[in-house]
Amino acid sequence: MEDLGQAILLAWHLLASGDPELVEIATLSLEVSLSALALACAIGYPLGAIVGLGRFPGRAVARIVLNTLMGLPPVVVGLFVYVVLSGAGPLGWLRLLYTPAAMVIAQTLLITPIIAALTRQVIEDYHREYDELFRALQVPALKAVGALLWDARRSLLTAALAGFGRAIAEVGAVIIVGGNINHVTRVMTTAIALETAKGDLARALALGIILLVLSLAANLAAAALSLGSGESGGRRVHA
Repeated sequence: MEDLGQAILLAWHLLASGDPELVEIATLSLEVSLSALALACAIGYPLGAIVGLGRFPGRAVARIVLNTLMGLPPVVVGLFVYVVLSGAGPLGWLRLLYTPAAMVIAQTLLITPIIAALTRQVIEDYHREYDELFRALQVPALKAVGALLWDARRSLLTAALAGFGRAIAEVGAVIIVGGNINHVTRVMTTAIALETAKGDLARALALGIILLVLSLAANLAAAALSLGSGESGGRRVHA
């Protein structure tokens, strides 16, 4: 293994020179995580709103399930997706195992409960504040939901950024369903694990810096949105 100082210098050189392999791995990581985030938001936002506003039997159980799934172990998600997509599984005929699509599915399952649970909490808070107003104005249910979602857009975007931060840093599930295949399914987290095991500390550090910057950017954006929402004064609902 290289000297640490030399490895750090080489890592910065790889970053500054725009090493093609680093660019390829980082690009695939973003493609997979952003695709998973889009799917998770499409599922999680409505699901969270339904659980937050709905009045149906088992609603309390649904809330508990969502909160529990927020801490779902990634390797369990990876194992589940592997079994479903394997040759002996029900969706094996799709031949998605060891492809970026399989990693998108795993990350989507992993972060959807996070986005749904945070959405539920946000929508419930907003609904408590404006329920009497909606009743007084006799606002239709669908219009009220739309108004709440629009007014809560900053908080919902914060929830999405939290999901993205979880997805981009995931390693357990994606290595199970993706296989860490070079030029096919190798993303930043799996590449870092591989390069560290190989003793290529410089490349592992370069990838780690990229991953850290992306995670930091997502957290800073979420903090900025939360701060902006808090400083905006009163909430406004366009019903």
